[in-house]
Amino acid sequence: MKLLSDIRNQVNDWESIENRIDSVLELWDLVAKEGDQEIISELIYETKKIQEILKKLEFQLILSGTYDNGDALLALHAGAGGVDSQDWAAMLVRMYTRWGEKRNFKIEMIDVSYGEETGIKTAVIQMRGAYAYGYLKAEKGVHRLVRISPFDNAHARHTSFALAEVLPFVDHSIEIEINQDDLRIDVFRAGGHGGQSVQKNSTAIRITHIPSGIVVTCQNERSQRQNKEIAMRVLTSRLMELEEKKKDAKLAELKGDHISAEWGNQIRSYVLHPYHMVKDHRTSYESSNTDAVLDGEIDEFIMAYLTSIVGNNNINDI
Repeated sequence: MKLLSDIRNQVNDWESIENRIDSVLELWDLVAKEGDQEIISELIYETKKIQEILKKLEFQLILSGTYDNGDALLALHAGAGGVDSQDWAAMLVRMYTRWGEKRNFKIEMIDVSYGEETGIKTAVIQMRGAYAYGYLKAEKGVHRLVRISPFDNAHARHTSFALAEVLPFVDHSIEIEINQDDLRIDVFRAGGHGGQSVQKNSTAIRITHIPSGIVVTCQNERSQRQNKEIAMRVLTSRLMELEEKKKDAKLAELKGDHISAEWGNQIRSYVLHPYHMVKDHRTSYESSNTDAVLDGEIDEFIMAYLTSIVGNNNINDI
């Protein structure tokens, strides 16, 4: 029913824009001979709005992957750089949260591990909204920050790294077999800043999938049952990604060398000193408005990357 609803909405969007185009053409034929400038101005304005909508609809055709129109899990991990990287990871959490809010996504922090001094070591965020995964998958990889460190008394320039992982947040209908005997489930008290306990009851859940070594924690909800349910969905997503990587590895053997966006291969640099510039190394798209980018204005970077994939005919990467 969800798939049917999604397809119906897409068809309605295209039929709606087709009707608007027909209306503009009919009106244009009527007023072109009379030369009514006021109506002509209105038609020009309507044409520009139609072009904007068409651009969005055409872009959505790129997002035709199995999970593209669904929800996403975004995991952010502080990398090399100590306290600065933990602060950088927290800045990225804010950036993606602001981006999601602009799109009216439902955003939920599923799990977070805070740094001892500031920032975060790791955070897992659920983004719920149309094409959340389709857009966010463009953000997979290492993000690099260059700035004057606020934690360095010498005010030296530091380079920090953080890794973004993006997974489709699958529902229970996805057929991934998980043997309960392969799971180790631990319960503990939810922790806050600095590691202090914030709940008296043990409601947080840690699930370890023994064969793969995957560990998932969830401590956001007050109910142990709710935390376990969310943790199992996250585990399902990670196991599904693992299976996809195995398939990709087999394809890579047939296709030859392939450079993937793994840890150590930065996809984007955010330079705040000695100049201001954000540059995506995959597309060369850049912006000097670093404040806007860090405030969630990243659509142009996402669109540049996704359209570049289509331009290179790497449809399997979409």
